[in-house]
Amino acid sequence: MNALKSYFEFDKLGTNLRTEVIAGLTTFLSMAYILFVNPMVLGDAGMDKGAVFTATALVSALGTIIMGVMGRLPIATAPGMGLNAFFAYGVVISMGIPWQTALAGVFMSGILFMLLTMSGLREAIINSIPNQLKHAVAAGIGLFIAFIGFQNAGIVVKNDATLVGLGNFAAGNTLLAIFGIVITIILMVRKVNAAIFVGMVVTSIVGMFFNLVQVPTQVIGEVPSLAPTFGVAIENFDQILNLKLLMVVFTFLFVDFFDTAGTLVAVCSQAKLLEDNKIPRVGKALFADSTAIIAGAVLGTSSTTSYIESSAGVAAGGRSGFTAVVTGSFFLLALAFSPLLSVVTAAVTAPALIIVGALMVTSLGEIEWNKLEIAIPAFLTLITMPLSYSIANGIALGFVLFPITMVVAGQHKKVSPMMYILSVIFLLYLIFLRH
Repeated sequence: MNALKSYFEFDKLGTNLRTEVIAGLTTFLSMAYILFVNPMVLGDAGMDKGAVFTATALVSALGTIIMGVMGRLPIATAPGMGLNAFFAYGVVISMGIPWQTALAGVFMSGILFMLLTMSGLREAIINSIPNQLKHAVAAGIGLFIAFIGFQNAGIVVKNDATLVGLGNFAAGNTLLAIFGIVITIILMVRKVNAAIFVGMVVTSIVGMFFNLVQVPTQVIGEVPSLAPTFGVAIENFDQILNLKLLMVVFTFLFVDFFDTAGTLVAVCSQAKLLEDNKIPRVGKALFADSTAIIAGAVLGTSSTTSYIESSAGVAAGGRSGFTAVVTGSFFLLALAFSPLLSVVTAAVTAPALIIVGALMVTSLGEIEWNKLEIAIPAFLTLITMPLSYSIANGIALGFVLFPITMVVAGQHKKVSPMMYILSVIFLLYLIFLRH
């Protein structure tokens, strides 16, 4: 016990074993929805839901425990919302790339992430991209995720005259999804811990009562096999060696890179762990994240990232890496609850997608809308994602336009050379490789 307290610096951080365990459980419950949402999203791409459930639980446990032991930070990792949507709806469905090849792209992005973490190039890339565009990308992904949630709920449907329109609000599953949205919003506003997860549970129970959701025959069962997805990424690695797929890899890398960096800063700041305004052991934290991406691709899931829901554990008192170790351990225990996948329908997961989207859009407040040279590229970045059904298209358009508007505004000195290079690359992507 003394060795544990010493390694995780309980006394220095003003915490104890009981507090860390409660914080770890709080973080787990706040992000447990990913265990059921991720199989639903990747299942739409043709992947085996049982295998994705197992991969999600295992890689979440692995990345989170490494984060806790090596990085000694109270931060959990899991397959990222937005990244899984880009994988399923942007790469596989929209671009027509097989999920096996897309997994190879995730594997490649993890390797690049790790190499960038070990080199000085990581800082050069981070510093080259303006914060305004980072916030626009985050908000755009939020709109994209929410749009998918509205579709899955049947709230927004195809309309031949206007492209999209409102669905049938008298339909049972649509009403169930609307109920789920309302109950989750109430829980969020009331600041209930694990509001999204609790909302899914309540919505599932109501769905069972009205015969809209199948009642599970058992709660605990065998762990689903990884056979349908295990190792597929490595087997298809040679398929990504073309320019179109390399742009997909870059998008995986970009979104995960800045999502992770933003979460690390936010959670460490909340926990008052920043040292001279820097994240302690940031290299080890990023190593944990990149390791999880590689492992997740091999097991069979989209890119992992650090979860902002870790802030719930920090609010419960978590300060050390042991919080993450506890969270990771609960993900391992969750492997036994795979039969509950049958109750998690599109109507049950839609509220989670919409609420997470709403949370991501809050980054719009960080954009200087009064400066047109910034506002226009930022707006087109975020609006293109849902309208073109592609995160990559939004990033590309914003990166192409930003240097142009800045040069015209006489602000060319504020644009880094790396940004000009990225602008040319994305212009070529939009012209030759998008389809």
